[in-house]
Amino acid sequence: MDFLIDLFSDLDPILAALLATTGTWLLTACGAALVFLFKSMRRWLLDGMLGFTGGVMIAASCFGLLIPAIDMTDGEGFVKVIPAAVGFLLGSVFLYFSDRLLPHLHINFKDEESEGIRTQWHRTTLLVLAITLHNIPEGLAVGILFGGAAAGIDGATIGGALALAIGIGIQNFPEGIAVAMPLRRQGVSRFKSFWYGQLSAIVEPVAGVLGAWAVFDFQPILPYALSFAAGAMIYVVVEEVIPETQRDKYTDIATMGFVFGFLIMMMLDVALG
Repeated sequence: MDFLIDLFSDLDPILAALLATTGTWLLTACGAALVFLFKSMRRWLLDGMLGFTGGVMIAASCFGLLIPAIDMTDGEGFVKVIPAAVGFLLGSVFLYFSDRLLPHLHINFKDEESEGIRTQWHRTTLLVLAITLHNIPEGLAVGILFGGAAAGIDGATIGGALALAIGIGIQNFPEGIAVAMPLRRQGVSRFKSFWYGQLSAIVEPVAGVLGAWAVFDFQPILPYALSFAAGAMIYVVVEEVIPETQRDKYTDIATMGFVFGFLIMMMLDVALG
């Protein structure tokens, strides 16, 4: 792992962010590619993987984003936490309005439960948009950390950025499955199911590059940007990921998946960050 840290340390932050987020996208594609081997997946396994995804996202938000945002802010008491609090609130509000406006459909929900502006778009499009919406803050978070580390800002490290990218990549694998398998089960072809599954994460490299560029050029916004991504990610978990795992009889499995996801991301961040 030290080799990876040394390798990314020598790269331009924008290139490092691009490579790392391309890796997270590829892991989504690997998960979606399982439709070439299987037509369906048992519901208990899908719920467990979605729970795992939620655990990774919560731990990444806390250990990889919020804590560094607070640590790199000067001052004491409430002054020290204000940038993180403001950024967190803005990230949540941004996802709130995006969720209200962008037509989308959560994975285990029925067609009539679609959210956002009413549209005649196909269920496939709505499913992909739902996952795409919460991949944006994930890509931003990775890019922001790489930009902050390259700028030499305390609290932002290459190891921390890599830990976050690895954690997001791990949870992207089941995410690709969670998009592709339901489509395949509904009769969509294997290739189209794979295509839409991987397409949901293609936004991550774009968001990662934008995040690295913005923070590297505008360093004072780093605490706000990190906590913005954290607020957006936690909003997604509470509003989307957890409800998706609570609609069947496998809630305990989903909860244990959440626990394991949280533990793995926490250990990654401590070990690398």
